[in-house]
Amino acid sequence: MKKISLLIPVYNEEASLDALYPALCPLLDNSHPGLMGAQYEWEVIFVDDGSTDLSLKKLKELNSYDRRFRYVSLSRNFGKENALLAGFDRASGDAMVIMDADLQHPVDVIPEMIRQWEEGWEDVYGRRLSRGKESIFRRLFTKAYYALLNKSTRVDVLPNVGDFRLLDRKVVDAISGLRESQRYTKGLYCWVGFKKTGIDFQTADRAAGETHMSAGRLLNLALEGITSYTTAPLRIATVLGFIISLMAIAYMIYIVCKTLIYGEPIQGFPTIICAILFLGGCQLLALGIIGEYIGKIYNESKHRPAYIVGEESDPADKPTHQPNDTQP
Repeated sequence: MKKISLLIPVYNEEASLDALYPALCPLLDNSHPGLMGAQYEWEVIFVDDGSTDLSLKKLKELNSYDRRFRYVSLSRNFGKENALLAGFDRASGDAMVIMDADLQHPVDVIPEMIRQWEEGWEDVYGRRLSRGKESIFRRLFTKAYYALLNKSTRVDVLPNVGDFRLLDRKVVDAISGLRESQRYTKGLYCWVGFKKTGIDFQTADRAAGETHMSAGRLLNLALEGITSYTTAPLRIATVLGFIISLMAIAYMIYIVCKTLIYGEPIQGFPTIICAILFLGGCQLLALGIIGEYIGKIYNESKHRPAYIVGEESDPADKPTHQPNDTQP
């Protein structure tokens, strides 16, 4: 019998967990009509990313009631990317499905993902038909972000596609083997390759609670994604510096020729100030971009683990990669 792992990162989802358990039970009992009688062994891995509410307590209750539900509690909030890695390290199924705890990823889509997997697809991703109750600003920002990201890299990141997907065992092992601490998992899905296909779904409303993704965190995630997945900003800084140098040389030639032909009284102070401010701003922008990458190099050079486990269920089960490994 094939085994399927469900990976669910959790951060302050106390209110959603009560609705999540009954939603998953038909799937775990192989009684969901979408499975059409197929039988699978299931495990559910919750990764608690340093929640400050009662999420961990509820996960322990689920584990004591149903041993198919395992939990991993990180020692603090390491971020969703590293929480996903903790789940990748512990998933033992022939395939793994990643979904959110708030039920915005509908459980009814999972049987179709499994069917596509059985037909030979190795990465079956969910593609949003709509983005739910997101604001117009966030939708425009997201669209612009993916357009910019895909123009700056050779390996496209699929728009309107998140972490809701089914991954074959070989894809799970490949991504788990990538141990960089500055992770951008949505880019890694595409970077590792493998046979991919998509399934459209409608984003559901949250089962309970409110989103934890503020505008500031969204912007930080976008910057992390761009600087972790592509070096294009460095090239942009180089090209910008080259263009400005050409403009400066052209302007210098213009000033020299004008002075030789017409003469030049002492004037042009505003022009000089504007030029200095413009060049200074460009230099600071370039230094900031370089600093972002140097900071990532600095963090990677420490070889710190991507996450630290505070406690977990079934401690006798050894993960594929030791939790504190920094090498594949």
